[in-house]
Amino acid sequence: MMKNPLMVTLGAALICLTLLSCSSKNKGTPEATLAVTLSPANGTTQPASPGPFNLTVTITSTMPTKGVTIAVTAEPDGSSVAFFSSSISSSQATNNFTITGTPVGVVSVVNVKVTSNSTATNTWSGSYRYSAK
Repeated sequence: MMKNPLMVTLGAALICLTLLSCSSKNKGTPEATLAVTLSPANGTTQPASPGPFNLTVTITSTMPTKGVTIAVTAEPDGSSVAFFSSSISSSQATNNFTITGTPVGVVSVVNVKVTSNSTATNTWSGSYRYSAK
């Protein structure tokens, strides 16, 4: 039994259109790349002070639809043992932290990582140095 070539072509075209239609659904607009500012500023070394050691993390890009996770750690420069660690989920542009437990007379590094809760590969990282006297 021979099939009608027109029907076979139409059937193949219908299958292709259906697959293309399904694969293009839910792609939407890509999420904006995270942009963040720190206070104290990213990449700086702050003069020694008695504290308090406050940090403000400001999301300057469009906030991801599910918000962000902000992870903050502080450790002596050259060490991987943190004396301070905090992680929060937020949908606010401005987020405040107070670094505690800073050893006196030691240069310390504050590391900040911001991760989109919508797109895990959308991240921003920064750091600054400071010391307690």
